[in-house]
Amino acid sequence: MRKIVLCFMAILVLFVGCGKKESKEATTEGKEVKTIGIAMPTKSSQRWIDDGNNMVKEFEALGYKVDLQYAEDVVENQVSQIENMISKKVDALVVAPIDGESLSNVLEAAVTNNIPVVSYDRLIKNTPAVSYYATFDNFQVGVLQGTYIVDKLDLKNAKGPFYAEVFAGSPDDNNANYFFDGAMSILKPFIESGKLIIGSKQTEFSQAATLRWDGATAQARMDNLLSAYYTDKKINAVLSPYDGISIGIVSSLKGVGYGKADQLMPIITGQDAELPSIKSIITGEQTSTVFKDTRVLAKRAVTMIDAILADKMPEVNDTKTYNNGSKVVPSFLEKPVSVDKDNYKDILVGSGYYTEDELK
Repeated sequence: MRKIVLCFMAILVLFVGCGKKESKEATTEGKEVKTIGIAMPTKSSQRWIDDGNNMVKEFEALGYKVDLQYAEDVVENQVSQIENMISKKVDALVVAPIDGESLSNVLEAAVTNNIPVVSYDRLIKNTPAVSYYATFDNFQVGVLQGTYIVDKLDLKNAKGPFYAEVFAGSPDDNNANYFFDGAMSILKPFIESGKLIIGSKQTEFSQAATLRWDGATAQARMDNLLSAYYTDKKINAVLSPYDGISIGIVSSLKGVGYGKADQLMPIITGQDAELPSIKSIITGEQTSTVFKDTRVLAKRAVTMIDAILADKMPEVNDTKTYNNGSKVVPSFLEKPVSVDKDNYKDILVGSGYYTEDELK
């Protein structure tokens, strides 16, 4: 009988030991593996694909699991995706909203469940749920675009007048206002002096806005502007806030003969250094873009979440600018860089963002 009891105890010890081993294998060195939900707006723009991939890479390197979702610019899809992430009890959310004002209701559940939220690139409006904001200096993006036009037309010295048109981003994206205001802060003095003439007189954000940053919408507007105001004069510059819009503008201009030896392309700005636009810059169609290194922004969002989940204060460099209607959201603003044909190799290829082969 004693042998039977001893044998039973040995089996029991072995069983318990195996159970403990399996429990450790289900975690990372005894720590619970946490999951981060990432809600991105669309795959139609390469920059959002890069943002998502870069964050996944950074989070996984720190031992997190990631649930990455794209809503293809459909607000209802993004709301549903975030609802599902919250119901699955993710430990934190990173959200780049399609419409900054559409998520206040769904994020109430994040507050209820103590899920921290980092607003990514675009600000989520009208909710206290946003813990932090990771973005670029959006006003400075516009300043760079406006300054590029001023410098290339030599507006401070040239006699003029020069003709230009201005485009703005999507009215449901809070950043679009900062881009436009930054650019117009540079261009407005020359518009008021008459040296820079907006042929259409459409200088208000509401007149220049491009819903969903859509290139086809921008192309259609440019078609209308050219036929209405430029049949007897040339346009010298176009303020474009985003590369996808710039490509639409380029197509419109080429359709009426610009881009030839006797009718050169006007100065056309952009933003995001998307591959089609860099190729367009190299071939002399689009003139410039503003590079925002998505690798840097992705890493910033990851370090913010990692600090929050470790009960630490994330690093911020702006605590005054971004009021979302419910609170002033502490933010980290990364630095944008102007890129054109003269410096794209140093900045984009030199940093490893693109390879020479990708730009062929």
